Amino acid sequence: MKDDIKPLAPKPTAGVEMLSFCNNASLRKAARRLGKLYDAVLEPSGLKATQFSLLTQTYDLGNPTMAELAKSLVMDLSAMRHSLGPLMRDGLVKLRVEQRDRRVKRVGLTPAGVAKFEEAMLLWQKAQGRFEKAFGSARAAKLRSELKLLTSEEFEDAF
Repeated sequence: MKDDIKPLAPKPTAGVEMLSFCNNASLRKAARRLGKLYDAVLEPSGLKATQFSLLTQTYDLGNPTMAELAKSLVMDLSAMRHSLGPLMRDGLVKLRVEQRDRRVKRVGLTPAGVAKFEEAMLLWQKAQGRFEKAFGSARAAKLRSELKLLTSEEFEDAF
């Protein structure tokens, strides 16, 4: 019964101290903050920062398979499919079945997707510049270097 559950009295510092020390919580919190800031700058393009990342990786990899795209973004395949949905609906990306192996699907930008990518790239450069100015160029470069290590397979193997 619901009445049998007694609420715990709040402990004002226990969770705060733990979360401020937790690497995972700190990274997720920073990612949410930064995502909101980049989303605001990208808003005129109609894209979220996560969608821009998908377009960028698709563009850079040149028609990757779903698995290649997911791996490059450190995402699982089901999350990748879900994230591609709005981009497919809006006609920015298209899936193409591989002829040699019909289980394999390739992701490609449509002409509208290339145009949207180019439009959003200008806004992303603006967001990137704001980040560099607020955080400092040297610190930003160091942060990117550390994040690259954290997203590497070598780090995953060491963990």
